[in-house]
Amino acid sequence: MNRREFLRRSALGAAGATVTLEQLLSAQGGPGFRLVDVTRSAGITFRHNNGAYGGKFLPETLGSGCAFLDYDADGWQDILLINGMDWPGHRRQRSTLALYRNNRNGTFTDVTKAAGLDIEMYGMGVAVGDFDNDGFPDLYITCVGQSRLFRNTGKGTFVDVTAAAGLGKREAFSTSAMWVDIDRDGRLDLFVCNYVRWSPDRDVFCSLDGRQKSYCTPEAYRGETCWLFRNRGNGTFEDITATCGIFDSGSKALGVALLDDDQDGWPDIFVANDTEPNKLYRNLKNGRFREVGLAAGIALSADGKARAGMGVDVADIDNSGRPVIAVTNFEGEMVGLYRAEQAGRFRDVALASGVGQPSKNRLGFGCVFADLDLDGDVDLIVANGHIDDTVRNIPGNVGYAQPPHLFLNDRGAFRDVAAQAGGGFEQPRVGRGLAVADIDNDGDLDILLTTNNGPAVLFRNDRQSANQSVRFKLTGTVSNRDAIGATVRITHGGITQSRMVRGGSSYLSQSELPVTFGVGHRDVVERAVVSWPNGRVEEFRNLATGKRYDVVEGKGLVNR
Repeated sequence: MNRREFLRRSALGAAGATVTLEQLLSAQGGPGFRLVDVTRSAGITFRHNNGAYGGKFLPETLGSGCAFLDYDADGWQDILLINGMDWPGHRRQRSTLALYRNNRNGTFTDVTKAAGLDIEMYGMGVAVGDFDNDGFPDLYITCVGQSRLFRNTGKGTFVDVTAAAGLGKREAFSTSAMWVDIDRDGRLDLFVCNYVRWSPDRDVFCSLDGRQKSYCTPEAYRGETCWLFRNRGNGTFEDITATCGIFDSGSKALGVALLDDDQDGWPDIFVANDTEPNKLYRNLKNGRFREVGLAAGIALSADGKARAGMGVDVADIDNSGRPVIAVTNFEGEMVGLYRAEQAGRFRDVALASGVGQPSKNRLGFGCVFADLDLDGDVDLIVANGHIDDTVRNIPGNVGYAQPPHLFLNDRGAFRDVAAQAGGGFEQPRVGRGLAVADIDNDGDLDILLTTNNGPAVLFRNDRQSANQSVRFKLTGTVSNRDAIGATVRITHGGITQSRMVRGGSSYLSQSELPVTFGVGHRDVVERAVVSWPNGRVEEFRNLATGKRYDVVEGKGLVNR
C-alpha cells in the first residue's frame, strides 16, 4: 500500500487487512544487556514542538533529530536536541534547541542559554564537525527556512557564523546533513539534504475527503536538489552543487550517510529519497561525483519501485569488510538492507536476514548500527512512528505511536529483541531521531531517541554478560581533525572487524565520533590498523580490551 492510499484509508476509516501486532518472543534467551530509561534521572526534560495548530503543514510530520558530541572536549559525550517552533500567527510558546552538558556522574545540565544556543528556529536536523580544525566541534542545524552554522569558540559558547561563512541567503526545507572531506585535503566539507519546495506561502491544500485539510504526501510538491559546500579553509565555503555532479532537482532527500562503496579509499555519499529513487554518489577523486544508484542496485526495491526512504546507516555487519546499507521506509515497504556482493554492487537481503518481515508493518525513521551486546556482530536499532495520528482509523494497524525495533545480529541473521531489552524500550512512540554513544564511559553504547511533538528518551545500556569492548577516538593532524572518513580495523581470534568514523547517518541525527568494537570475552586485540582519510596507515599490536585508545595521526597511541 503506498502512502497516498494509506492516508486515504486512515482519514476515511476504511477497513484494512488485520496485521500481526507482535511476533512471539524468541526462545533463544535474553539479549545479554538491559536498557534502562534514565531520561528523568539524567535531567533530560526536553520536549519537541512541531508547531502544529491544525494547519496541517508538511514539516510537522517529520521532526526532529539529535546528536551526541563532546562540545567542551572533556572526554564525555554531551547531548544536543533539535527543536521546531510555533508558526507565525499561531504563537503559543517559545521553544529552542537544547544542549545538555554531561556531568560525568550520570546526570546532565541544560547549558543551552549559557552556550549561546537559546535561539528559536524551525530546526530539523544536525551535523556535528570541527570545520575549522581547532579541536572543538561545530554545529550545522538544518531548518525549514534558513539553516544555521554555529562555530564552537572553545570557551563553552557558540557563535552564529552562517553569513560570514557564505552559507546565508539559502532558504529551503532542509533535513539531514553531513560533514565529509570529499577531496581529502584535511578540511571538512558540508553536504545538506533538501526535501521538497515547501514554505508556508507555497502550502498546497490537500484533502482526503474533499472537505477537511490533511497532510499532503511529498508527491504534491516538486523536489529540491541537495547541496554540497566545499571548505575553503579560511572560514568560508564555496557552493559546488552545480559543478560537482550531485545537482538533482527531483530529489526528495531525508537521510544521508558516508561510505566507501567501491573500497578505493575515497568517501562516497548515499542519499535516502522519499518516493524517489535513492542516490549513490561515487567519488571520482577530482572534486566531482557520479550518480550510480541504479547500477549499484540501491536505487529501488527488489521489485523495481521507489520507496519512501527516511533514515540510513552503513556498517560491516558480517565482518566481510564490505558495507551494508540500512534504509528505513514507509509502512508496507519494510526496511531495506543492501549488502555489497562485490565492490560497488549491492543486493537487498532484508527478507533473508530477518529484518524485512518484522519491519513491514512499521513506518521507520532513524536507524543506527551498533554492537549493543559487544559480541562482535553489529546490531540494528530502528525508531518507528507514523506521520498522521488519524492512522488509528485503520482497523488492525500498529498505530500512530509504534514500537521500535532492536534487531540483534548473530552472524548476519537478525531477531527483534526490543520487547526483551527492558526499560520500556518497546513502548510505542512517534519515533524520529536516533543516535548512540557511550555516555558513561563504561565501554558499551547507550541510546538516544527523539519523538515528534514529544519528549526525547535516553536509555542507558547495562551489560549482563562478560563481553568486552575496545574503543578508539581518532584525531587527525594532516587529515581533518575529527578523522571523519577514517577506517579502523581490528583482528582478534582470526576475525577482522571494521568501523568507519562517520558524521551524519540515521535520520536528522548524529552518533558519537569515537568507534566501538565488541570483542566478546577476549582480553587482547592482536592487531589494529587505522587508515586515515589522507591515505596514511598506522598499525598497533596487542591492545588490551576494556579500554578506550586515543590515536593521533602520525603520533600513534597517546594513552596506551
